[in-house]
Amino acid sequence: MNILISILLLLLGFALLIKGADYFVEGASSLARKMKVSQITIGLTVVAFGTSSPELLVNIFSAVQGKEEIGFGNVIGSNILNLLLILGAAAVVNPIKIKRNTVWREIPFLLLSFLVLFFLCNDAYFSSGNSSSALSRFDSLILIFLFVLFMIYVFRISKVDANIELEIKELTLVKTIALISVGLAGLFLGGKLAVENAALIARGLGISDRIIAITVIATGTSLPELFTTVAAVRKNNFDIAVGNVIGSSIFNVLFVLPVSGFIAPLPYDTKIN
Repeated sequence: MNILISILLLLLGFALLIKGADYFVEGASSLARKMKVSQITIGLTVVAFGTSSPELLVNIFSAVQGKEEIGFGNVIGSNILNLLLILGAAAVVNPIKIKRNTVWREIPFLLLSFLVLFFLCNDAYFSSGNSSSALSRFDSLILIFLFVLFMIYVFRISKVDANIELEIKELTLVKTIALISVGLAGLFLGGKLAVENAALIARGLGISDRIIAITVIATGTSLPELFTTVAAVRKNNFDIAVGNVIGSSIFNVLFVLPVSGFIAPLPYDTKIN
């Protein structure tokens, strides 16, 4: 009975995360329009951050509560889903045309971020003085530095691709602030419910937090990316679709994970158990 209640609360947490991200993106996009920010910049920053915000909130709560396995599992699982399930599902809906810049710049940057994370997390294999592997606060700063470089690149290409049109409504200031506030509240409460009840389910079933995180939590927090990407390809907005998937994956590795790693160093276990 307790597990059933935890499952229902976990689903409620996912619903709050998804709706909260939706409200936050709509409100933040409207605010950016009022501030005369270009549409492509909004798409590559506000929208990408908004669809990654469920992962961010889940990771923050997992770090604060000492559930490090959830943080790692959530990011790893989300990125696997982004690149295999979400991009694959979008391509089934409508074959995706990928720009040359994406092939030669964004994708290599994503692969570089994976490689850097691999070396930073596996200290025990690359340093004879270390007996354990972890993502330390210093490692997190390195990833955040790479994230800053990525954001500089985003703003540079936003000037080149300023002709890309997005469906962004400019709302009244009151409604804009209300959407941002409600969205952040939904993300906060949803993240708290997701982490706490995922841990309870894991204990009840006798499995690790990491397994729950890499499957159930990763699926729930990846739903905003799925809906956004499929909606984009249906409208032939391939740049937004691919940019959302790649951008979200980069956000996860270079921002979401190091933020939680900076709150509390994350021990890394190469075994999935």
